[in-house]
Amino acid sequence: MEDRYRNSRAMLERARASLPGGVSSPFRAKFPVPLYFQDAGGARVRDVDGNEYIDYALAWGPLILGHRHPAVVEAVRRQAEKPHIYGAEHELEYLVGEQVQAMVPCAGRVVFTSSGSEAVQAALRLARAFTGRRLVVKFEGHYHGWLDSVLVSYHPKEAEAGPAGRPRSVLGSAGQVPNAAENVLAASWNSLEPVEQLFEARGGEIAAVIAEPVLCNSGSLMPEPGFLEALAKLARAHGALLVFDEIITGFRMSPGGAQAALGVVPDLATFGKAMGGGLPLSAVAGRAEIMDLLARGQVAFGGTFNGNPLSLAAANATLGELARGDGELLREANRLGQALMEGLEQAAEAAGIPMRTTGFGAAFSVHFTQRAVLASYRDCLQDDAARLQRFLRGMLDEGIYLLPDGRFYVSAAHGRAEVEETLRAAAAVFAREA
Repeated sequence: MEDRYRNSRAMLERARASLPGGVSSPFRAKFPVPLYFQDAGGARVRDVDGNEYIDYALAWGPLILGHRHPAVVEAVRRQAEKPHIYGAEHELEYLVGEQVQAMVPCAGRVVFTSSGSEAVQAALRLARAFTGRRLVVKFEGHYHGWLDSVLVSYHPKEAEAGPAGRPRSVLGSAGQVPNAAENVLAASWNSLEPVEQLFEARGGEIAAVIAEPVLCNSGSLMPEPGFLEALAKLARAHGALLVFDEIITGFRMSPGGAQAALGVVPDLATFGKAMGGGLPLSAVAGRAEIMDLLARGQVAFGGTFNGNPLSLAAANATLGELARGDGELLREANRLGQALMEGLEQAAEAAGIPMRTTGFGAAFSVHFTQRAVLASYRDCLQDDAARLQRFLRGMLDEGIYLLPDGRFYVSAAHGRAEVEETLRAAAAVFAREA
């Protein structure tokens, strides 16, 4: 049988001589086949073997408008003919800052960084400085970047994670400094009582609670009704801050992020991915009195590429498109994504395959499981990982490109034709599996 991915395999083998594992990010090595791409447009991407796919990976989320959206291409083209960087102030900084303020409820002030990991570090440093405390509460399965201080209890093994009601803070990598875990208190997502117990025991030391408002990085798990509201109330009662990591949900769940969609406004929030429309850009937004610690020089923060003109040009165009028509592009993307979620569940049920989808239309995950309820990271540990891998490989062979954890990102470039084609592909894969 002809190898559909021969050129990608050959390129990966060559890359291994210069790049660890042949990839620039180890997450990419987890795909059933790490593909090399040569072109893309809208919701579709083409690899070096000439195979075309409907793209639900979207570069791990940034391409909220799809590949090569005309407004983004033109904005970057115009900016590319100007100086690429000043290392000083320019108009796009405040234009994009004003756009974020207009869209995001918590955005009293905004600062820009290049990556989500940096944005989280800035947010937590601000929280610690503002409160004069050092501890941070975070939830199992939530990802806040790869740096030492937050790569804690991201994907711990159940045997090392401790009781569900009192999770241990588990380091996520070899080489991580051991005392990183001493500053982080782990909790279980969607379970309020353990968080209350942490505050009862150590509330005077807790600077912030940080959470993905939707647990996109570990199963796309929605918050239970009232959970985020209770977290905000609990943090406020103890003088701590609530920080939303909206790197994924920001400018994807709604033009104002999850905080606008779900009606819970944090003290600080981080944004990235969709914000830059495909160029590297992240941000911290929050209450002015907290953010102004930067202006007064009390909190150290910097970066040569902060406010990079090329990235901000792309963001200016992207946010303008997302805000247009009171967010109609995102509403349609979420409607189509919801239809895709429902269609996938129906196709699996018709084939007698136990599968559930969780999340929201523009970001959701598939779970091969018998569980009726998926509320926390540990609920997903019993997912059938082997069946997921067969599904991913089958979908790839059918021309559907998915993230290796079973996540789907839906963009404004996807349409009903892509949804129908995807459901036909899933039905074919399920038929072979049944």
